[in-house]
Amino acid sequence: MDNILSIEDVHVHYGSSHVVQGISLSLKKGILAIVGRNGMGKSTLVKSIMGIVPLTSGRILFSNEEINNKKTYQIANCGVGYVPQGRELFQSLTVQEHLRLAEKEGGIWDSKRVYELFPMLSKLKNQRSMLLSGGQQQMLAIGRALVTNPSLLIMDEPSEGLDPIVLESVIKTCRGLMKENISILLIEQNLHAATSLAKELQVMVSGTIVQKVDSERIMHDRKIQDQLLGVSVEAG
Repeated sequence: MDNILSIEDVHVHYGSSHVVQGISLSLKKGILAIVGRNGMGKSTLVKSIMGIVPLTSGRILFSNEEINNKKTYQIANCGVGYVPQGRELFQSLTVQEHLRLAEKEGGIWDSKRVYELFPMLSKLKNQRSMLLSGGQQQMLAIGRALVTNPSLLIMDEPSEGLDPIVLESVIKTCRGLMKENISILLIEQNLHAATSLAKELQVMVSGTIVQKVDSERIMHDRKIQDQLLGVSVEAG
């Protein structure tokens, strides 16, 4: 089976700062989880995949097609959905307007199906996003990505700002999406979220992948948690 996503020796600079330093990763199907502290270059890597930040060098391929020379909307049209850190919703737009704006005709995901996945949103379809709770905003951000009908869903810190009950709902949603053959690139600082979804975590430190760690091992090894991430499962 070919890789749905291949990242080949990718380097990214912000001015003189070398933020992503020679990362190579691949995802055939399912989920690829990258964990690390804030400021390690995780979000920059994601933005480079989406064409928001240009590469200094390297290649990114989606379904064997090079996409690092494409614009963000072209990458989305190829089948890459993006749930950005902080949701990045339009505050003045309603739930329904967000979904209509992003919806791609002819796919299995539309606003009706998003409302079936997140019944709470159906009751709030005329509510502006600025008035939604953090959990409701995250549901909308996921729904907005789904109506583009992606085969790869990139989720950047989806647990951020969520209470434990809502987080468990998001985890359950991700499991359901993978059963529907949507692959996920998960960027997380929350170990509980990452280990609940992925059997193996790739740890990012200072712009590089320094280690692959079995989820079961990192869950029970406080020394590894502190050494590689500076956090514990309890600390989230």
